[in-house]
Amino acid sequence: MITIGRLADYAGVSVKTIRHYHERGLLPEPGRDPSGYRRYTAQDAIDLIKIRTLAEAGVPLARVKELLDTSPEALTAAIAEIDRALQERIAQLGRTREHLAQLRGGDRLFVSPEVAAYLDELRDLGVSERQIHLERDGWILMHTASREDASLWIAEKRELMTDPEFRALYLDHDAAYDWSPDDPRLPALADRTRKWFAGHRLGSETRPVHNPAIARLAQRSQPGASSPAWERLARLVEG
Repeated sequence: MITIGRLADYAGVSVKTIRHYHERGLLPEPGRDPSGYRRYTAQDAIDLIKIRTLAEAGVPLARVKELLDTSPEALTAAIAEIDRALQERIAQLGRTREHLAQLRGGDRLFVSPEVAAYLDELRDLGVSERQIHLERDGWILMHTASREDASLWIAEKRELMTDPEFRALYLDHDAAYDWSPDDPRLPALADRTRKWFAGHRLGSETRPVHNPAIARLAQRSQPGASSPAWERLARLVEG
């Protein structure tokens, strides 16, 4: 007959764990002897080692009692079932880790690889993070509404950015966000913009749009998508 402390040492668990197993009904709690101590038998030690082994193997405690009393064949089948469940859990954790890696990757969590590459190109050009965030949010909305439209538009936008004149206009428009609406540079920028668009026919101007509401939605849902200088610039461009 042994005490709970010696039983814990023998089985390699804590006294608290043994008491938890008592509460779960996995290991019967013996009565107290005349001295007031609970005394355990060799069978209790064997049962405790079985419980510990199953628990360490990943068997849920809710199933341990069932498996302790089952046949070797049923135990093998149950372990195989538990193993399959663990493999599914491991696969799910792997997918969760992939999502976490995407989160560390920033934009690539929310947009297509093509759009993410385009946003990286903007950063390399020195475009402000404010403008990049505006672009990203717009692409998120467009991709959600119509992947086909978004795929065509991003290809066109990346092609436009290879044009030195367009790149210069883009960077100047980005900088103009913080200008005063009375800045004398705005009329000249508006004139350059009109001339560039007059000389270039964009595919997106004639291509049918699968979801025509998305552009309006993108504009209306982006706080900070305009400034007093940009508003005046738009008026000047329209003439």
